[in-house]
Amino acid sequence: MSVSAFRLDHIGIAVSSIDQAVGLYEALGLKETRREIVESQEVRTAFLPIGDTRLELLEPVGSDSPVAKFLAKRGPGIHHICFAVPDLEGALADLRGRGFRLVHQSPVPGADGRRVAFLHPSAGQGVLIELSEGTSGS
Repeated sequence: MSVSAFRLDHIGIAVSSIDQAVGLYEALGLKETRREIVESQEVRTAFLPIGDTRLELLEPVGSDSPVAKFLAKRGPGIHHICFAVPDLEGALADLRGRGFRLVHQSPVPGADGRRVAFLHPSAGQGVLIELSEGTSGS
């Protein structure tokens, strides 16, 4: 699968408090469209569209969640970038075949009712990359 099939879907930002972070981004002129809890990732999310993409604010709902661990180690900030792909299984098979290290070998439930999978940060030169199948619901 060609990288040209990828489209930037969103940028995930880890925050301690969605309420406080939304206030900051709304002061910059963005508008929150919705929130949801993503059980598989143990996070509460808020989406703020900007141009053809979105910001996804991530607040941990458990002290042992991946985002809680990220916040404890690095503090608030960019957590991941997400690329939308037309065929998630195909993208994962292609990347695995080319030696990319994957966090998820197969899709897991993500926000917007979409299927997602993460590449290990070592595959993205320190950047956690999420792949998401489908189009954004907000």
